[in-house]
Amino acid sequence: MEAVVVDAGSKLLKAGIAAPDQAPVLVMPSKMKLEVEDQQLADRAVVEEVVHPVVRGFVKDWDAMEDLLNYVLYRNIGWEIGDEGQILFTEPLFTPKALREQLVQLMFEKFNVSGFYDSEQAVLSLYAVGRISGCTVDIGHGKIGAVQHVASKRLEIGGVDLTTLFAQELKRSNPLVNIDPSDVERLKEQYACCAEDQLAFEALENSWQPERHTLPDGQVITIEKERYIVGEALFQPRILGLEDYGIVHQLVTSVSNVSSEYHRQLLENTMLCGGTISMTGFEDRFQGEANLSASAIRPTLVKPPEYMPENLAKHSAWLGGAILAKVVFPQNQHVTKGEYDETGPSIVHKKCF
Repeated sequence: MEAVVVDAGSKLLKAGIAAPDQAPVLVMPSKMKLEVEDQQLADRAVVEEVVHPVVRGFVKDWDAMEDLLNYVLYRNIGWEIGDEGQILFTEPLFTPKALREQLVQLMFEKFNVSGFYDSEQAVLSLYAVGRISGCTVDIGHGKIGAVQHVASKRLEIGGVDLTTLFAQELKRSNPLVNIDPSDVERLKEQYACCAEDQLAFEALENSWQPERHTLPDGQVITIEKERYIVGEALFQPRILGLEDYGIVHQLVTSVSNVSSEYHRQLLENTMLCGGTISMTGFEDRFQGEANLSASAIRPTLVKPPEYMPENLAKHSAWLGGAILAKVVFPQNQHVTKGEYDETGPSIVHKKCF
């Protein structure tokens, strides 16, 4: 049985049999709907409660995560109880040791897997474009990571913060309209874009081109500066109330902590990934900012190979995991059931890196 790869993010979970030339067969929201009794109602009526097992990239609710993985592995992937296979998980930057140990424990003790491995999402994204070294800028739903093999930087902002900013700006422009949160996410994906540079963004403030949009419930809203301010926040985090530099500066700073002999190799192999990078104009703005960098060697974006699936940037960590699974499991570099039984959960730190 081929190994299964699972990439569980804050917004989406991606899973499937390790096939490096194909997109994951399952892409679904990383959430569970639970039916619970409302103690405050007289008849103790059952109400639905939405639970998010993964928050900011890290598992926060292990019971919900177990239920979610049960659904994924047995109902969708086709595992059968008593005949489970090997599994590789992607993990975000700076995952605490305790969380890694909880995951490997869950897999061996609850799911009875025959083999386990996990690896950082940003490193896996490099594998997806045929690189073993370089830099990754991963803009996920709950976080941004600027990564290379020696030094890394994690920012506690992501797509969810941009959605919140977009909602606030829409409310300011349309104070009499109540917009459903699900509509805000969809509108952000449809309208958000990046100005060519900071000067262009500032010039737009005096010449917004309003656009009218009809919501599913018939309400009409006007979209103006909101579409540009979302993308600008990635390059000017002060818009989000953060005293920090933009993502290009963060990347260059991260690399500057490494010996100068590696700077060219790292910066000239820069990979963008995560759903947010599909924003109109983002890639051009990133490269434009990179060209203005004070660094002697400027970041250069890596293009995905032609043979890789479409939307590689959205699935890059999963695809890199599929590539790695084809190496670690056949070569017995993974954590086996025997090793787990002998050493316990701490074995993950010795075998998975």
